[in-house]
Amino acid sequence: MGNDGTVRGTWVRAGVLVALLAAAGVVALTVDLPDVATVRGWVDRSGALGLVLLTLGVGAALLAPVPRTALSLLLGVVLGFWGGFAAAVVGGTLGGLGAFGLARWLGRDAVTKLAGRRLAEVDRRLVGHGFGPMLLVRISPIPFMPVSYAAGLTAMRLAPYTAATVLGIVPGSALQVAVGASVGGLPEWVTSPGGLVVEGALVLSVVVGAVLWWRRSRSHSGSR
Repeated sequence: MGNDGTVRGTWVRAGVLVALLAAAGVVALTVDLPDVATVRGWVDRSGALGLVLLTLGVGAALLAPVPRTALSLLLGVVLGFWGGFAAAVVGGTLGGLGAFGLARWLGRDAVTKLAGRRLAEVDRRLVGHGFGPMLLVRISPIPFMPVSYAAGLTAMRLAPYTAATVLGIVPGSALQVAVGASVGGLPEWVTSPGGLVVEGALVLSVVVGAVLWWRRSRSHSGSR
């Protein structure tokens, strides 16, 4: 009886996760992002509390299939470069952690039962060397939300997932917020040729470093 209850609970949690994802999809398709004037006026009236709530709102929005690029552009327009950049990175991290936690708590057991050995092989690779692949995925244009939930369904550890998410969203957030902030007057160094070279070099160095780290970690594990 106890085992039956555990199995039933596994599928109930999986059903809750599916329902949440479906609801998030409906919301993303039917609710538009607020216009710039509305958000800017609300933040101006609310002060520091408004900035905190806006950042939390970004994290909540990223639990749904809302493009992170659009949110970062909006943050740049409303908050300027530095405020928008901070809100984009913190909000993106919170959204990634929230989706990871929901998938791990609600869906991991059910996926393990369904996938069996196939998931076990993925788990083995990600538990030992999850940081590099996750960093590459976060830097790439792959949509943010599916990666967050998919990672939670695996056995990937929280610490490397969090570190890869934070580092991986920094370059894209900087560029996207910079584009949005340019509407309201971006500091000249960001859009100058030198600034663009520095930003491009930052993205390239993160990608190359992640690839080298991942290849070295794989070669070490293969030689054991």
